[in-house]
Amino acid sequence: EVQLVESGGGLVQAGGSLRLSCAASGFTFDDYAIGWFRQAPGKEREGVSCVGVKDGTTYHTDSVKGRFTISSDNAENTVFLQMNSLKSEDTAVYYCAAVFGWCSWAEDEYEYWGRGTQVTVSS
Repeated sequence: EVQLVESGGGLVQAGGSLRLSCAASGFTFDDYAIGWFRQAPGKEREGVSCVGVKDGTTYHTDSVKGRFTISSDNAENTVFLQMNSLKSEDTAVYYCAAVFGWCSWAEDEYEYWGRGTQVTVSS
């Protein structure tokens, strides 16, 4: 079965760091790109970052650019999101998702989704 399992969320103070992990299984990892999305209470889900597994091309939305870094460990079928200089507005449930081919900001193109991990940034 296809699985995407997020881990690494938690409570952190503003200015601190967390590293999220997304462990993938049940599909051909390097045929896909992996994105991170987040959803804060009362708000729509938004794209955060994406990595093309095969070529390592990365994308980050403007609000996290310079603070977050997405990367992929292809040998372990795992994608990471390193989050630095966290702000209270980063508080959300973070999801990883897989899209066939290359990165996209369109949520409806993603085939597989994890269940999410909570990130809470205190101020």
